[in-house]
Amino acid sequence: MNDLNQLPSEKLSCIQPLRLNDRASNLFIKRDDFIHPIISGNKWRKLTYNLLHAKSNRMGGILTFGGAYSNHLIATALASKINGLACVGVVRGDELNSSSNLILSFCEGLGMSLKFISRSDYALKEEPVFKQELLSQHPNYWIIPEGGANYQGVIGCMNIMKETDNDYDIVCVSQGTTTTSIGILLSVPKYTKLLVCPALKGFDSLLEMKQRMLKMGFEPDFVLEKLSQVIVLPTDKLGKYGKASAELKSFNHDLVQRTKISFDWTYNAKSLYNLNEYIESNSIFQQKMLYIHTGGFS
Repeated sequence: MNDLNQLPSEKLSCIQPLRLNDRASNLFIKRDDFIHPIISGNKWRKLTYNLLHAKSNRMGGILTFGGAYSNHLIATALASKINGLACVGVVRGDELNSSSNLILSFCEGLGMSLKFISRSDYALKEEPVFKQELLSQHPNYWIIPEGGANYQGVIGCMNIMKETDNDYDIVCVSQGTTTTSIGILLSVPKYTKLLVCPALKGFDSLLEMKQRMLKMGFEPDFVLEKLSQVIVLPTDKLGKYGKASAELKSFNHDLVQRTKISFDWTYNAKSLYNLNEYIESNSIFQQKMLYIHTGGFS
C-alpha cells in the first residue's frame, strides 16, 4: 500500500477470487481498498478529477461537506494536503467541535479548517444562495458536494470498470450518494446487471440515480434504459446507518476469517451479506460476478 502522505495509486487495485459461499465459484472482488490507507476505494475515485479541476484552474482551495464521522472529510483533508490545496470542511452539527472525535481531530490536524453548522442550515447545502454565502467567505474555492457527488466524481468512478475485462454478468457495489454506482453503470455493457446495496434505510436508489443522471444532462430515454440494468438489494434488517445487527456482525466475522479481507459494516459487509443472499435465492452460482470493494473503515 501507499505511504500515508503519498498520492493514491489506482494501479494498486487488483482483482482476486472471492469465496463468499461454497458454491459461488465465479465470484471476484476488485480491491480498491488497496489504493491508499486513508484515501481508499471510491473516495479517491470521486476526488481525483475534482482536485485536478481545482489545481488546473488555480482555485483558492477546496470546500466540502460531511457528518461527524465522515470518511469523505478525512479523504478530502489528506488529499488536499498532499496536493498543496487549502480546504474547508463544513460539518453537520453546531454542537460539535474538532475535539468531538478522532476523525474531526485528524481532519484539523491535516490542515482542514472545520466549520460547524446547525443541522437545519446543513440541509440547505445544495441551495445556490447558501453556496454563494460560503463562497463569499472563501472566494474562488471549488465546492465538492458531500461524498464527492458531482460530475467529476462520476467520471472518476467510470475508471473502475475500465481497469477490468468488463465482461461480468453481475457487478455489485455498495451505495451512498449513488455517484459510484452511476459511474459503474455508465461503464458496463448492456448485458451486465448492476446490483446496488444502499447504506441508508428507506433510500430510493433508482429515483436518486435517475435524478442525478438527468441533472448531468443525459437524455431521459437513455437514463431509463441504463436503469433497467439496476437491481436494488434490500438492507433494512441489518441495522441503521453506521450500525451493525448481531446477524451482520456474525456474517462479517466469518467472512473476514475466511477471506482475510477487512470490510466496514456501513457499506461493504452489508452489501456482501445481501449479495450472498441474492446469489443463494436466485441460484446464480456459475455466473461471472464482480464485487467492488469501496474501502472505508470498520
